[in-house]
Amino acid sequence: MISLNDFYQGFRDPQTIRHLAQLIAQQAAKTTEQINIMEVCGGHTQTIMKYGLLQLLPDNIHFIHGPGCPVCVMPKERIDHAATLASQADTILVTLGDMIRVPGSMGSLAQFRAKGCDIRPIYDPLDTLKIAQDNPDKTVIFFAIGFETSTPMTAALLAQAEALKIDNILFHINHVLVPPAIDAVMSDSRSKVNAFIGPAHVSVISGAQIYQSTVDQYKTPVVVSGFEPVDVMESILRITRQKVAGKAELDNQYSRSVSYEGNIAAQQLVDKYFMVRDSFRWRGLGPIAKSALTLRPEYHHRDAERIYAKVLPTTEIDDHKACMCGDILRGLANPKDCKVFGRGCSPQTPLGSCMVSSEGACNAYYRYGEVNHDI
Repeated sequence: MISLNDFYQGFRDPQTIRHLAQLIAQQAAKTTEQINIMEVCGGHTQTIMKYGLLQLLPDNIHFIHGPGCPVCVMPKERIDHAATLASQADTILVTLGDMIRVPGSMGSLAQFRAKGCDIRPIYDPLDTLKIAQDNPDKTVIFFAIGFETSTPMTAALLAQAEALKIDNILFHINHVLVPPAIDAVMSDSRSKVNAFIGPAHVSVISGAQIYQSTVDQYKTPVVVSGFEPVDVMESILRITRQKVAGKAELDNQYSRSVSYEGNIAAQQLVDKYFMVRDSFRWRGLGPIAKSALTLRPEYHHRDAERIYAKVLPTTEIDDHKACMCGDILRGLANPKDCKVFGRGCSPQTPLGSCMVSSEGACNAYYRYGEVNHDI
């Protein structure tokens, strides 16, 4: 019987990590190219910072942190949507984790909850079913966020609500897609990215196949990686070997969990309930065509964005002028480049979304980097 320990046993071994670092250095010495690796997922950023992997790499290998944090890419006007919905009479707003603390233009959801709005953080979307059943006189709105990883759970919640005829559950859909975000990064003439570490959890659902177009269009290696430090170091080694060989290929380091095709059943469930939006505005990246999902027309009766359209704000709102979160999400800046990082902007008092989420680059640098906080 497989235990949870089996998935990370040995993948944090210091001796193995040091050996991989030596192999990476040997390979990197064979090329004069600057290797700029974007780890798309914030979970990888956390691993890189927590285990000090930056300090183990040779000078010609750099990490550029990407937009793969679902909380970080949520624009202020969408957070204002959530706050507005939570302020409606007889309404319960339900959402996941860190979303509660992300600042919108009117404040964070945590601040609205302090004012008396019924806002409930959950860790399993299916918990929404019981909340709705226990409060039949209230409208329960699930503010859905996340990449391809979490979308199947929202679809499963919708399927259950339909099957059980729980009519007081509505959805505000903010599910976004990884490949269009990569295209947005690479289409920027200022981008220096020439290799990618592909997200692990996203790839379990969608399969490694979704990155083939990135390899083909931009001639850059993509290695799908697990989250443990040994996973990340092995993925760096695989990228470096490709660079030395002059190759650009799709590679799957995380084969113990990821296949090329992905989870077909989960993909079919998502396709049943969702379709691609024409456009979606990302925090820091701006509008990206075909980069997010929305409910199919046959489920418009559960679409809070349509039902409450008359009261939801429509003005697009940018981040605080002093916040560099947008440039960080684009891979154009490092958290330490920001003048307010650790000086007025911290996990306790965030100015931007990159500092709020546990997957945000600023949060990772603040927690694990050598930073003089608030001086």
